[in-house]
Amino acid sequence: MNDPVRFSSPEYLTILDARPSDQTCFIHAQHQAFMSQEAQEGYPLEVCGLLIGRYDKQGWHIEDVRAVPNLNQERAADRFELDPRTYQKIDRSLRGTGQEIIGVYHSHPDCPAKPSPTDLSSAWPCWAYIIVRVQDGQAVDIQCWEVKEDSQKFCHVPIMEL
Repeated sequence: MNDPVRFSSPEYLTILDARPSDQTCFIHAQHQAFMSQEAQEGYPLEVCGLLIGRYDKQGWHIEDVRAVPNLNQERAADRFELDPRTYQKIDRSLRGTGQEIIGVYHSHPDCPAKPSPTDLSSAWPCWAYIIVRVQDGQAVDIQCWEVKEDSQKFCHVPIMEL
């Protein structure tokens, strides 16, 4: 797989921290399959959604995944914008359940499952960011990332399938 040249540029490389995360993303295979299926069905455009569960000192425990419409129409092939109405509806539905929104997933059509500078500009510390690489219409890689408050860079988060 040939990655776009921009992913090896200094602009892209400087947002990645060489230190791996000391936390883990715990996720069921069915949730990974759901994100992969959504990404394949949305190809060649980016899809996006929310990661639902809980966060503790071990990391992110993803208990549900919900698709959210991508409102970006100008650059939907390489940008996403979560629908705020759907976000708010999901957030309200979680009140009192012990679950909360703990991150975002999105796809990278024909690009690596690595964050971009655009991803960093909208990322929040303490959230998990899962990226699904879709190559020629097939989901081929899923990676998780977090933003470290002290560095404003993404660290790779190991995924443990449950």
